[in-house]
Amino acid sequence: MTERARHWRYDELPGVDLRARYVRKTFVRHTHENFVIAAIADGVEVFHHGGGDQYAGAGALALVNPDTPHTGRAGVPEGWRYGAVYPSAEVVAEIAAETTALRGTPGFVSPVLDDPYAAGLVHQVLRAADEGNALAADTLLRVAVTRPMPRRAVRTAGARIAARVRGVLEERMARPPTLERLAADLGTSPFAVLRAFRDAYGMPPHAWLTDARVRRARWLLDLGTPPSEVAVAVGFTDQPHLNRHFSRMVGVPPGAYQRERKNVQDLR
Repeated sequence: MTERARHWRYDELPGVDLRARYVRKTFVRHTHENFVIAAIADGVEVFHHGGGDQYAGAGALALVNPDTPHTGRAGVPEGWRYGAVYPSAEVVAEIAAETTALRGTPGFVSPVLDDPYAAGLVHQVLRAADEGNALAADTLLRVAVTRPMPRRAVRTAGARIAARVRGVLEERMARPPTLERLAADLGTSPFAVLRAFRDAYGMPPHAWLTDARVRRARWLLDLGTPPSEVAVAVGFTDQPHLNRHFSRMVGVPPGAYQRERKNVQDLR
Protein backbone atom coordinates (compact mmCIF):
# COMPACT_ATOMS: atom_id res chain seq x y z
CA MET A 1 0.00 0.00 0.00
CA THR A 2 1.17 3.53 -0.73
CA GLU A 3 1.36 6.17 1.94
CA ARG A 4 -1.73 8.35 1.94
CA ALA A 5 -3.68 10.60 4.25
CA ARG A 6 -7.11 12.10 4.49
CA HIS A 7 -8.56 14.63 6.93
CA TRP A 8 -12.16 15.74 6.75
CA ARG A 9 -15.25 16.83 8.64
CA TYR A 10 -18.84 15.72 8.35
CA ASP A 11 -21.40 18.45 8.94
CA GLU A 12 -23.75 16.08 10.75
CA LEU A 13 -21.09 15.34 13.40
CA PRO A 14 -20.32 18.81 14.77
CA GLY A 15 -17.26 18.97 16.99
CA VAL A 16 -15.71 15.84 15.49
CA ASP A 17 -12.75 15.57 13.09
CA LEU A 18 -12.20 12.45 11.00
CA ARG A 19 -9.05 10.90 9.64
CA ALA A 20 -8.04 7.81 7.66
CA ARG A 21 -4.47 7.05 6.67
CA TYR A 22 -1.74 4.51 6.09
CA VAL A 23 1.72 5.61 7.12
CA ARG A 24 5.29 4.55 7.64
CA LYS A 25 6.57 7.92 8.75
CA THR A 26 7.28 9.25 12.25
CA PHE A 27 5.25 11.95 13.95
CA VAL A 28 7.08 14.24 16.34
CA ARG A 29 5.65 15.00 19.77
CA HIS A 30 2.42 16.96 19.44
CA THR A 31 -1.01 17.34 21.01
CA HIS A 32 -4.63 17.62 19.91
CA GLU A 33 -7.32 19.93 21.23
CA ASN A 34 -9.79 17.06 20.89
CA PHE A 35 -9.83 13.49 22.13
CA VAL A 36 -8.14 10.93 19.87
CA ILE A 37 -9.82 7.56 19.28
CA ALA A 38 -7.75 5.76 16.63
CA ALA A 39 -8.70 2.26 15.50
CA ILE A 40 -5.80 0.22 14.12
CA ALA A 41 -6.85 -1.80 11.07
CA ASP A 42 -3.48 -3.28 10.05
CA GLY A 43 0.09 -3.23 11.29
CA VAL A 44 1.27 -1.77 14.59
CA GLU A 45 1.45 1.80 15.82
CA VAL A 46 3.97 2.79 18.51
CA PHE A 47 3.45 6.08 20.28
CA HIS A 48 5.27 7.62 23.23
CA HIS A 49 2.70 8.54 25.85
CA GLY A 50 2.88 9.02 29.59
CA GLY A 51 6.59 8.38 29.89
CA GLY A 52 6.82 5.21 27.81
CA ASP A 53 6.15 3.61 24.45
CA GLN A 54 2.66 2.24 23.85
CA TYR A 55 1.93 -0.44 21.24
CA ALA A 56 -1.39 -0.73 19.42
CA GLY A 57 -1.96 -3.50 16.91
CA ALA A 58 -4.84 -4.49 14.66
CA GLY A 59 -8.14 -4.44 16.55
CA ALA A 60 -6.89 -2.07 19.24
CA LEU A 61 -7.73 1.54 20.03
CA ALA A 62 -5.04 4.15 20.56
CA LEU A 63 -6.52 6.69 22.98
CA VAL A 64 -5.19 10.15 23.78
CA ASN A 65 -6.80 12.82 25.94
CA PRO A 66 -6.80 16.47 24.82
CA ASP A 67 -3.58 18.43 25.31
CA THR A 68 -1.61 15.23 26.00
CA PRO A 69 1.82 15.08 24.28
CA HIS A 70 2.41 11.97 22.20
CA THR A 71 4.35 10.81 19.16
CA GLY A 72 3.62 8.21 16.50
CA ARG A 73 5.58 5.76 14.40
CA ALA A 74 5.28 2.38 12.73
CA GLY A 75 5.99 -0.65 14.87
CA VAL A 76 6.52 -2.94 11.86
CA PRO A 77 8.31 -2.33 8.53
CA GLU A 78 5.10 -2.18 6.50
CA GLY A 79 3.66 0.61 8.66
CA TRP A 80 0.14 0.79 9.98
CA ARG A 81 -3.31 1.70 8.72
CA TYR A 82 -5.91 3.28 10.92
CA GLY A 83 -9.09 5.30 11.05
CA ALA A 84 -9.64 7.88 13.78
CA VAL A 85 -12.29 10.14 15.18
CA TYR A 86 -11.43 13.28 17.14
CA PRO A 87 -14.45 14.26 19.26
CA SER A 88 -14.24 17.54 21.14
CA ALA A 89 -14.18 17.68 24.94
CA GLU A 90 -17.77 18.96 24.86
CA VAL A 91 -18.95 16.01 22.78
CA VAL A 92 -17.25 13.47 25.06
CA ALA A 93 -18.51 15.21 28.22
CA GLU A 94 -22.05 15.09 26.89
CA ILE A 95 -21.81 11.38 26.10
CA ALA A 96 -20.15 10.62 29.47
CA ALA A 97 -22.88 12.53 31.33
CA GLU A 98 -25.55 10.44 29.59
CA THR A 99 -23.88 7.08 30.15
CA THR A 100 -21.88 7.39 33.40
CA ALA A 101 -22.09 9.06 36.79
CA LEU A 102 -19.18 11.33 35.90
CA ARG A 103 -19.54 15.08 35.71
CA GLY A 104 -17.03 17.67 34.60
CA THR A 105 -14.21 16.88 32.22
CA PRO A 106 -13.81 13.16 31.44
CA GLY A 107 -10.74 11.41 30.10
CA PHE A 108 -9.55 7.96 29.05
CA VAL A 109 -7.76 5.85 31.64
CA SER A 110 -5.54 3.74 29.39
CA PRO A 111 -3.79 4.82 26.16
CA VAL A 112 -4.38 1.43 24.50
CA LEU A 113 -7.52 -0.67 24.58
CA ASP A 114 -7.55 -4.06 22.87
CA ASP A 115 -11.17 -4.07 21.73
CA PRO A 116 -11.83 -5.27 18.14
CA TYR A 117 -15.52 -4.47 18.50
CA ALA A 118 -14.83 -0.84 19.43
CA ALA A 119 -12.23 -0.57 16.67
CA GLY A 120 -14.83 -1.80 14.21
CA LEU A 121 -17.25 0.86 15.43
CA VAL A 122 -14.73 3.61 14.64
CA HIS A 123 -14.28 2.31 11.09
CA GLN A 124 -18.06 2.14 10.72
CA VAL A 125 -18.35 5.78 11.85
CA LEU A 126 -15.94 6.83 9.10
CA ARG A 127 -17.76 4.74 6.52
CA ALA A 128 -21.15 6.15 7.53
CA ALA A 129 -19.83 9.71 7.40
CA ASP A 130 -18.33 9.07 3.98
CA GLU A 131 -21.66 7.75 2.74
CA GLY A 132 -23.63 10.62 4.25
CA ASN A 133 -25.53 8.38 6.69
CA ALA A 134 -25.96 10.86 9.57
CA LEU A 135 -28.07 8.62 11.80
CA ALA A 136 -25.58 5.75 11.64
CA ALA A 137 -22.55 8.00 12.08
CA ASP A 138 -23.98 9.72 15.17
CA THR A 139 -25.21 6.47 16.73
CA LEU A 140 -21.98 4.55 16.16
CA LEU A 141 -19.84 7.45 17.41
CA ARG A 142 -21.69 7.55 20.73
CA VAL A 143 -21.31 3.82 21.25
CA ALA A 144 -17.61 3.96 20.32
CA VAL A 145 -16.92 6.73 22.85
CA THR A 146 -18.53 4.77 25.69
CA ARG A 147 -16.31 1.71 25.19
CA PRO A 148 -13.13 3.17 26.76
CA MET A 149 -13.86 3.84 30.42
CA PRO A 150 -13.64 7.59 31.09
CA ARG A 151 -12.37 9.21 34.27
CA ARG A 152 -12.70 12.66 35.73
CA ALA A 153 -9.73 15.01 35.52
CA VAL A 154 -8.51 16.44 38.85
CA ARG A 155 -7.59 20.11 38.83
CA THR A 156 -4.74 21.24 41.12
CA ALA A 157 -3.29 24.63 42.04
CA GLY A 158 -0.42 24.00 39.64
CA ALA A 159 -2.90 23.19 36.90
CA ARG A 160 -4.61 26.52 37.47
CA ILE A 161 -1.28 28.36 37.08
CA ALA A 162 -0.58 26.40 33.91
CA ALA A 163 -4.03 27.23 32.54
CA ARG A 164 -3.43 30.94 33.10
CA VAL A 165 -0.08 30.72 31.29
CA ARG A 166 -1.73 28.86 28.46
CA GLY A 167 -4.37 31.55 28.17
CA VAL A 168 -1.70 34.24 27.83
CA LEU A 169 0.17 32.25 25.18
CA GLU A 170 -3.03 31.71 23.21
CA GLU A 171 -3.82 35.44 23.28
CA ARG A 172 -0.26 36.47 22.38
CA MET A 173 0.64 33.62 20.07
CA ALA A 174 2.43 35.77 17.51
CA ARG A 175 4.39 37.75 20.14
CA PRO A 176 4.65 35.64 23.30
CA PRO A 177 6.16 37.03 26.52
CA THR A 178 9.30 35.59 28.11
CA LEU A 179 9.10 32.98 30.86
CA GLU A 180 10.31 35.61 33.32
CA ARG A 181 7.54 38.00 32.28
CA LEU A 182 4.92 35.28 32.62
CA ALA A 183 6.16 34.45 36.12
CA ALA A 184 6.22 38.10 37.18
CA ASP A 185 2.65 38.63 36.03
CA LEU A 186 1.56 35.60 38.08
CA GLY A 187 3.60 36.59 41.13
CA THR A 188 5.72 33.48 41.10
CA SER A 189 9.12 32.27 39.83
CA PRO A 190 10.05 31.14 36.31
CA PHE A 191 10.88 27.65 37.57
CA ALA A 192 7.50 27.41 39.32
CA VAL A 193 5.76 28.31 36.05
CA LEU A 194 7.89 25.84 34.10
CA ARG A 195 7.22 23.03 36.61
CA ALA A 196 3.48 23.68 36.70
CA PHE A 197 3.22 23.86 32.92
CA ARG A 198 5.20 20.66 32.39
CA ASP A 199 3.06 18.83 34.95
CA ALA A 200 -0.16 20.01 33.32
CA TYR A 201 0.71 19.72 29.62
CA GLY A 202 3.73 17.44 29.45
CA MET A 203 6.04 19.93 27.76
CA PRO A 204 7.60 23.34 28.44
CA PRO A 205 5.74 26.48 27.32
CA HIS A 206 7.88 27.09 24.22
CA ALA A 207 7.27 23.56 22.90
CA TRP A 208 3.56 23.84 23.66
CA LEU A 209 3.45 27.15 21.77
CA THR A 210 4.82 25.55 18.58
CA ASP A 211 2.20 22.83 18.86
CA ALA A 212 -0.54 25.41 19.51
CA ARG A 213 0.54 27.42 16.48
CA VAL A 214 0.10 24.37 14.28
CA ARG A 215 -3.34 23.75 15.77
CA ARG A 216 -4.34 27.37 15.15
CA ALA A 217 -2.96 27.04 11.63
CA ARG A 218 -5.29 24.10 10.98
CA TRP A 219 -8.26 26.20 12.06
CA LEU A 220 -7.27 29.09 9.80
CA LEU A 221 -6.65 26.75 6.87
CA ASP A 222 -10.13 25.30 7.37
CA LEU A 223 -11.49 28.85 7.04
CA GLY A 224 -9.74 29.17 3.68
CA THR A 225 -6.87 31.44 4.74
CA PRO A 226 -3.87 31.10 2.39
CA PRO A 227 -0.91 29.28 4.00
CA SER A 228 1.36 32.29 3.57
CA GLU A 229 -1.02 34.43 5.64
CA VAL A 230 -1.54 31.64 8.17
CA ALA A 231 2.19 31.46 8.86
CA VAL A 232 2.37 35.12 9.87
CA ALA A 233 -0.92 35.04 11.79
CA VAL A 234 0.17 32.25 14.11
CA GLY A 235 3.68 33.56 14.72
CA PHE A 236 5.94 31.57 12.39
CA THR A 237 8.66 33.56 10.66
CA ASP A 238 7.58 32.51 7.15
CA GLN A 239 5.69 29.83 5.23
CA PRO A 240 8.62 27.34 5.06
CA HIS A 241 8.77 27.55 8.86
CA LEU A 242 5.05 26.70 9.02
CA ASN A 243 5.45 23.94 6.42
CA ARG A 244 8.21 22.25 8.38
CA HIS A 245 6.38 22.10 11.70
CA PHE A 246 2.96 21.41 10.17
CA SER A 247 4.21 18.43 8.15
CA ARG A 248 6.02 16.93 11.15
CA MET A 249 2.92 17.14 13.36
CA VAL A 250 -0.04 16.72 11.01
CA GLY A 251 1.60 14.47 8.44
CA VAL A 252 0.88 16.53 5.31
CA PRO A 253 1.91 20.05 4.21
CA PRO A 254 -0.54 22.93 4.87
CA GLY A 255 -1.49 23.28 1.21
CA ALA A 256 -2.33 19.59 0.82
CA TYR A 257 -4.26 19.61 4.08
CA GLN A 258 -6.32 22.59 2.97
CA ARG A 259 -7.06 21.13 -0.47
CA GLU A 260 -8.27 17.82 0.98
CA ARG A 261 -10.57 19.48 3.49
CA LYS A 262 -11.96 21.80 0.84
CA ASN A 263 -12.49 19.02 -1.69
CA VAL A 264 -14.58 16.99 0.77
CA GLN A 265 -16.63 20.03 1.80
CA ASP A 266 -17.27 20.89 -1.87
CA LEU A 267 -18.45 17.35 -2.53
CA ARG A 268 -20.87 17.63 0.39
